[in-house]
Amino acid sequence: MNRRTFIALGSAATVAATLPALHAAQTKRRIRKGIMWGTVGVKGSVMEKAVAVKAAGFEGVEPMGGMNQDEMVKALEATGLKAGSVCCHTHWAKPLSDPNPAVREVGLEGLRQSLRDAKRYGAPAVLLVPAVVNETVSYADAYKRSQDEIRKAIPLAEEFGVRIAIENVWNNFLLSPLEAARYVDELQSPQVGWHLDCGNLVHYGWPEQWVRILGKRIATLHIKEYSRTKSDKTGKWTGFDVEFLKGDNNWPAIMKALDEIGYQGWGIAEQGGAGSPEGLRKLSTEMDQIFAS
Repeated sequence: MNRRTFIALGSAATVAATLPALHAAQTKRRIRKGIMWGTVGVKGSVMEKAVAVKAAGFEGVEPMGGMNQDEMVKALEATGLKAGSVCCHTHWAKPLSDPNPAVREVGLEGLRQSLRDAKRYGAPAVLLVPAVVNETVSYADAYKRSQDEIRKAIPLAEEFGVRIAIENVWNNFLLSPLEAARYVDELQSPQVGWHLDCGNLVHYGWPEQWVRILGKRIATLHIKEYSRTKSDKTGKWTGFDVEFLKGDNNWPAIMKALDEIGYQGWGIAEQGGAGSPEGLRKLSTEMDQIFAS
């Protein structure tokens, strides 16, 4: 090996060694910090609430579907807040899995209205609880009915460029990440994805595992805390009654998994404590810690 070849090989090795660091720098974590509008308990008008949210350090909000569009647009424009998502306002009362076609039609129109709202606000996605399984609605029926109804909304989602983001909630439905991925894929549209709620998963799973399986299907995140310890002692619903960073979410593991899939979207707080300006600031600061973990 001559000197020139040796130097060339050494230079190549140096470049190769620096590539991981360069790649890490280029793919620096970028999760945009938002808060679910329905959790903001500060008293006042839409504008006054938006001002408080902005002052607390949030970058965006998740409005409910069916709100007064003009009021919300004015608040967004005045504060510089962005809409990170829109939460469908009909999916619990009028689920797409209901046995009554008339009820499903109301739920479908709620989804369409939420898509129209998202388009007006510039939001990238609509959060949708797709179905509710219970004693009178079987799992199989919920699966088929909800997919049938969502398919009717896909053309509008594709026209608007807004994703329908299916959320995991305690609705006895889509209980594993493998099934969740299958459900989304069967709808055969890039405008259907997943709204991953970290807190909702902790009672019966590990959010970081869901992240790796769902991958690019994840459109948006809900950042929410949960305590297994508390739920074991006083009932599963009490597990949500815990402050950020004091529950059992393994935030470093969740963030690492999000980095692995290249997630760069919104992280939206759905957490108690947003009833005052001080509470909003506390949540905002804690979310900074979570995103940096």
